[in-house]
Amino acid sequence: MTDTKRPREPFAPWDRRSLPGLFDVEETAERIGNYKWVEMKLFEALGGWVATVPELDVKLRLGTHCYHHAWHAELFDKRLPELREMKTERLTVPANDQLVAFFEAMTEPEEASMTIEKLVGVYRVLIPYKIAAYTYHRNATSEITDMPTVRILDFVLQDEFNDWREGEMLIQSMIETEAEVERAMNHQLKLEKLMLAAGGIAGPGSIGDPYVEIPEEN
Repeated sequence: MTDTKRPREPFAPWDRRSLPGLFDVEETAERIGNYKWVEMKLFEALGGWVATVPELDVKLRLGTHCYHHAWHAELFDKRLPELREMKTERLTVPANDQLVAFFEAMTEPEEASMTIEKLVGVYRVLIPYKIAAYTYHRNATSEITDMPTVRILDFVLQDEFNDWREGEMLIQSMIETEAEVERAMNHQLKLEKLMLAAGGIAGPGSIGDPYVEIPEEN
């Protein structure tokens, strides 16, 4: 008697994922190299501000958060050799010159009286863009072929959301006048324009290309 039973699907009935993700190995390595660069620069910025901000509560939070970003950079660094057989330094680069300009502007406020500007740059501009890029990457990659990257991004995103919440609470606690509202908004606008020019932390396409045409089904 011929067995006509339909072959069992590779995934459980409730799981209809596709095997390949959107990124090949080369693009994954390039993006993770960009992420590592961003995490290192943010670690350096927060670590430097710890010594200069006068507000003790801000100082304590920045000290905690800067080591989150150091750990994130370490996670991305360890993932790179598994993706490409080359020195990680070659991939640890900014996405473009515009992103470098963003970081220069974000770290420009140095005076002790500019804590609001420091916090706005990190928690109202940079970290939201990081969360967007990491979430896009996590959702677009394959849990079958690239689960190590998915796991790393899950850990990193947990920190990012927690830090974002605490940073926003610090900002709100410091803004007490209309003049301070305007300071925060003006600095955010300046940095948002620079990030727009950069296209996100991984350059244009950080959260996908909205102009890619999706083939129509037959």
